[in-house]
Amino acid sequence: MALTKGDFILINYTAKVKETNEVFDTTFEETAKTAHLQKEGELYEPKLVVIGEGWVLKSLDESFPNMEIDKESQVEIPPEKAFGPRDSEKVKRVHLRQILEKGINPAVGMRIEFGGKNATIRSIGAGRVLLDFNPPLAGRTLVYDIKINKKIETNDEKIAALIHRRIPVTEIEKFKTIVENNILTIEMPEDTYYLEGVQIAKRGISMDIQKFFPDFTATKFIEIYQAPPKPSTESKPEAAEEEQTTTEAENKVEEKTT
Repeated sequence: MALTKGDFILINYTAKVKETNEVFDTTFEETAKTAHLQKEGELYEPKLVVIGEGWVLKSLDESFPNMEIDKESQVEIPPEKAFGPRDSEKVKRVHLRQILEKGINPAVGMRIEFGGKNATIRSIGAGRVLLDFNPPLAGRTLVYDIKINKKIETNDEKIAALIHRRIPVTEIEKFKTIVENNILTIEMPEDTYYLEGVQIAKRGISMDIQKFFPDFTATKFIEIYQAPPKPSTESKPEAAEEEQTTTEAENKVEEKTT
């Protein structure tokens, strides 16, 4: 099955620096743990890619049509097609005092923001800090061990995958979608109502839907707040009848005694 631009695919991969064999990205939790990359709240699972949309490095994106589904492949990307060569002009020394004034306790390897740009601390000494403003992977050859798990075929699956891409912390089965009169309605599960950034996620989903499903004229999101159940009153007449029967019995006993 040949893959082409616009295809929705799910991929698993582990990405390494060729020169050091250091893992810098992966979709596998155990690999992330071993490489000390695991982040709290991060989900490790197959990643959605729409071929040609630039969701991954261009060289990797361009290699997908040459791959086969469910077969492992390896893609090597040289620096000039990855994050570019290292530029010595982007490595600068600054006074340690300038870092401390920002409330930063510097350590070698730390990523900080300085002068409105991101930098890596390469060394500390003699009251100065060496800052590297190159991207962390600049000058490195990258190697991706990758497998395409699945090509997503149906519109329902594609919509579900686009939703999950933006709100991955909730099971996709909890979202209900209906298409009627070219309007997509997404019923949000209750555990998403107060997620941080959920409004931005909704906006992203709606933009994705507009892009990949241009026939849809609108995307609606529904949040349903259920009223708490009211106390049941069905048993009250029975209770009243019971009370009346008990009273009548007591009266009869009293009459006999009298």
